[in-house]
Amino acid sequence: MQIQIISVGKLKEKYLRDAVLEYTKRLSRFCSIKILEVSEEKAPETLSIAEEEQVKRKEADKIKAALSKNTFTIVLDLKGEQLDSIQFSNKLSTWMIQGKSHITFILGGSIGLDRQLVKEADYNLCLSNMTFPHQLSRVILLEQIYRGFKIMRNETYHK
Repeated sequence: MQIQIISVGKLKEKYLRDAVLEYTKRLSRFCSIKILEVSEEKAPETLSIAEEEQVKRKEADKIKAALSKNTFTIVLDLKGEQLDSIQFSNKLSTWMIQGKSHITFILGGSIGLDRQLVKEADYNLCLSNMTFPHQLSRVILLEQIYRGFKIMRNETYHK
């Protein structure tokens, strides 16, 4: 299985980069994992709704350009389906059984994702109703993917 994560923006903090490296290393036992960062559009603190949509559209164009053909796309979206870890593991397993051998998770920038990109995704996932910095969401997603594989294989992992 190939898993790709496309994320808007670079990880700035070393501790987050270290966590991403750790989970990427752990996941290498279960799948091929690739993380691709697309540049975040520069935006002032206060944006009009129209300006915000324009920024999201430009970021969506970069994401679409980075998408592999025939990949199953999953966007992280607050309006997506919220799963516990076992349900998420079951979803991963089901997708694998269905032959979805290439899965791409898409994480937006600090102002979120373009609504059209969200609509076009194969699946919408919500990590939590809580608000996380988008950079931390990458670490949380990687941890949950790792946990999902451990659950699938009935391997122990701290609770």
